[in-house]
Amino acid sequence: MPADAHFWVFNTHTKHALVDGLYAARHRECMEAAKALGVALLADASIGLLEAKRAALPDANYRRAKHAIEEIARVAEVQAALVAKDLVRVGKLLTASHRSSQRFFENSTPELDYLVDQLEAAPRVYGARLTGGGFGGAVMALTDGGFGQAEAEKVAAAYAAKFGARPDILHLKTGPGAELIQPA
Repeated sequence: MPADAHFWVFNTHTKHALVDGLYAARHRECMEAAKALGVALLADASIGLLEAKRAALPDANYRRAKHAIEEIARVAEVQAALVAKDLVRVGKLLTASHRSSQRFFENSTPELDYLVDQLEAAPRVYGARLTGGGFGGAVMALTDGGFGQAEAEKVAAAYAAKFGARPDILHLKTGPGAELIQPA
């Protein structure tokens, strides 16, 4: 991870009712899509296979599968971009992940979408996406070192003005990572 990578988490503390049912529905739709595609898991499918069998899938199952299959591909792309130290590309992939969650997996919320929109428009932000399973919670942004507390506070203030509550902000910076320490 490049040394100048910064992560900012904006926790909305929003929780939506019936989340367990929504998670279960997404799982069921994904498993039904995998079965229709003739694979055990969507990780074993390709976007080409999905498109070839689109007519055999209910629209919701197609959209869930599209998100899952493309998300797996995005992970590989992020890995390659990190090796190349291309944080601009990583950011674009993070935001693409969020937009896919928003449009195809439908596990985002207006609060999370608003934060991603605000962060996407902010200078020095590479990208942002919802964290965890969605349906409320937090957004994570990848920024360069020029995005600081003042910029984060502007995003939080805009959110508070729209939704009536201020998100918590957590700033994390990359470090050198773990290393083996030899006994003296």
